[in-house]
Amino acid sequence: MEMKNILFDRVGKRYGDTDVYEDFSLEVEAGKITCLLGPSGCGKTTLLNMLAGLVSHEGKIENIPRRISYIFQEERLLPNLTVRQNIRYVLGRHADNGAIDAVLEKVELTEKAEAYPSELSGGQAQRVSIARAFVYPSELILMDEPFSSLDTALKIRLMDVFCRLWKEERRTAVFVTHDAEEAYMLAHRAIVLREGKIAADLAGDAEDLPRPYGAASSFRKEILSALLACGRE
Repeated sequence: MEMKNILFDRVGKRYGDTDVYEDFSLEVEAGKITCLLGPSGCGKTTLLNMLAGLVSHEGKIENIPRRISYIFQEERLLPNLTVRQNIRYVLGRHADNGAIDAVLEKVELTEKAEAYPSELSGGQAQRVSIARAFVYPSELILMDEPFSSLDTALKIRLMDVFCRLWKEERRTAVFVTHDAEEAYMLAHRAIVLREGKIAADLAGDAEDLPRPYGAASSFRKEILSALLACGRE
């Protein structure tokens, strides 16, 4: 699939009397993982929702792909459907049993294919969400703090699952987090937002993703410094 960089061109977004974004411009590189960080209320989720077409905006956002997957903090599985049926649901009439079986194997949930969401652990449910996002033929994956409710060991495991799936097609991905470690591990580029503006735009090194948890990294230090600077301002 041909992918183009997504371009925010003087974008504005207001809720009532509050300007979340004003004359905001940004280029999101195709085929890379871009992370958005910053204090609460800085516009991270609003930016995702503009990309998803869930909220209106002023200005232009160019080259948004037609097919988009969205992974939320909550797994948002349909409770009356099995794991297999939840994945099949996003494919509609184009469902391919072979593709569903393959993605279930990749996220290590083959044995849970006929289980219902109530029978899954939190980590298993989020793996279904990740599988559902990748089995759909999207060109853009949006993630809103998908690992925040998980313990560290499970978070590391799911990041590895995500990266293994991402490397198969290297789709454009934009994800929101408050966690500098998550950004360091998973992002090619980290953008720190403050009051709807770019406070820091940081490029990671060329290491294979996910980067090892807890390893010494100038990229992580830059992310932490930028977040701390936002907190002091």
